[in-house]
Amino acid sequence: MTEWLDVAAQVEALEDLPLDEGLVAEMQRRGREAATLADINFYTPTFKSFQTSEISGCGRNAWPAVSITGGDCKLQCDHCKAKILEPMIAARTPEALWQVVTGIIAGGAGGMLLTGGSNHRNEVEYDAFYPVIRRIKDTYPGFRIAVHTALAGPQAARAMADAGIDVAMMDVIGAQDTITQVYHLRRNVADFERTLESLVATGMKVVPHIVIGLHYGRLLGEWTALEIIARHRPAALVLVVVMPFYAPAHRPFVTPDAGETGRFFMQARAALPDIPLLLGCARPGGQTRTLIDTYAVMAGMNGMAHPSEGVVELAARLERRVRVTPACCSIAVGDEVMAVAGKDAGLELDLDAIVRQERERRRGTLGGIRVSGGGCCGTGDPA
Repeated sequence: MTEWLDVAAQVEALEDLPLDEGLVAEMQRRGREAATLADINFYTPTFKSFQTSEISGCGRNAWPAVSITGGDCKLQCDHCKAKILEPMIAARTPEALWQVVTGIIAGGAGGMLLTGGSNHRNEVEYDAFYPVIRRIKDTYPGFRIAVHTALAGPQAARAMADAGIDVAMMDVIGAQDTITQVYHLRRNVADFERTLESLVATGMKVVPHIVIGLHYGRLLGEWTALEIIARHRPAALVLVVVMPFYAPAHRPFVTPDAGETGRFFMQARAALPDIPLLLGCARPGGQTRTLIDTYAVMAGMNGMAHPSEGVVELAARLERRVRVTPACCSIAVGDEVMAVAGKDAGLELDLDAIVRQERERRRGTLGGIRVSGGGCCGTGDPA
């Protein structure tokens, strides 16, 4: 069997990447034991010759984020400082949420992320909004709503399900020090597990997230979070890597180690062999990002938003069945939280097509790619 290090070296964009030989060997061993690696779907804006009319015109509003608190949040976590809420669409009242949703649907949106700032207990206070959410789902049944739940008990989880929410998302934190120091929160790890248990019990699609490196760039509670998730069997798991753009100078974050991140990918795959694992949009840039993406492919992740250069080719060379969804950011985020990584997602591409497209892209052109089959997210044939 060809060594995976040698396979990576065949990809021009990855030939000088300082991969951890021991880690790659372990991933190859596990991949060999699994007999075949899972299909992988990439959400990428680079395969533009296959954009459908829906994708090419999607803009920012295909899957917008809406905050019921605007930019306000009581917690002021060290990695965020509520800044992530500021560019979202504000809908501070149920009436405003109805107006926002009718407007974005008229603009072509197929779904939204609904979130908001937390109170001091890491709860987003949705109670007043559930009737209008139910009204939205009854009026526009095809409109998808993914909700960032924060911490929630059984009653709140049931209210979300009764309102018709399609996907419940939450960050699972496995270290008390991270909860206390980064989140400034007087809750405990068990509260996060109880929330996940309550959400899964409703029958909603539940897609928890683990933020790798959340403890100031160091991995601390990620393995405990993974154990919690494995106990409760959600629909999928999204992994992201911390990007603390707004961290205070007196509490700086380091860039998480790519090798340690890759090992966590491998362990997550072993812990959840039959649950889709998706690598979300958030992760550091530069060479660290390329390393992270390479390890994600080798670890057997099922989906990846916006892969680094050469990573799609690597997956094909490792004989993974590759599908590519030409997607703007909003569609990638929407598919990420909906966990649509099924057999009909994306365009199936073969290795020759991928290599040809990569060479043409590096020359500054975007020629055609032969399509092996499949549609584009169920939206129609390639344009």
